[in-house]
Amino acid sequence: SFSYVFFLFNLSLIDFSYSSTIIPKMLMSFILKKNIISYTGCMTQLFFFSFFAISECLILSAMAYDRYVAICKPLLYTLTMSPQVCLFLLLGVYGISVLGSLGYLVNMLFLTFCAENLVNHYMCDILPLLELSCNSSYTNTLVVFILASFGIVVPFVIVFLSYGFILSSIFHISSTEGRSKAFSTCSSHIIALSLFFGSAAFMYLKPPSILPLDQGKVSSLFYTIVVPMLNPIIYSFRN
Repeated sequence: SFSYVFFLFNLSLIDFSYSSTIIPKMLMSFILKKNIISYTGCMTQLFFFSFFAISECLILSAMAYDRYVAICKPLLYTLTMSPQVCLFLLLGVYGISVLGSLGYLVNMLFLTFCAENLVNHYMCDILPLLELSCNSSYTNTLVVFILASFGIVVPFVIVFLSYGFILSSIFHISSTEGRSKAFSTCSSHIIALSLFFGSAAFMYLKPPSILPLDQGKVSSLFYTIVVPMLNPIIYSFRN
């Protein structure tokens, strides 16, 4: 269907761009053995990293809604998920992502960095920058937590409701073949959702005191590099 291919193309584009904000700089640091980044470069990386991370959350929730319409309202699918509706959803995804990433960026720009300016991470992520700051306050941490909650929890609720209705519809299908076909339609998307939301929630929805940054590096490595690499493989199985 048009909407499935449309959202899958944008997910692939986001994954590629997402990894491209981190991997080239990280590989350059490994090769040159000089892990140095300017303040402007760090803030730029933070903005684009946040933008593509939020975009991925939202595009996955839009794909969950697409699966909901396809399974629960198949006769209205072509009308409900028309090219115009898909474009509107996509513009909403990118518009909200710009606002969210600007929120993170502005929050960081008000901070003053001191000591050796050594970021305890392989990229300019939000929590390591908060830890490095001399004047970070409870308000700054609260802003990050609220933005992360909105970027992760709201899409997760959309996904949860969509799949709740999908499961309800599947259990009302009498034939085993029909149920199997419906499950196979959603299987690749469920795997991609679990990997991304699980690792992102583990990183950002816990206070820094509970999750040490060394453990956070492993979690962020998973959703910034491993998940974008796995998504094409996961969806190619379905295709």
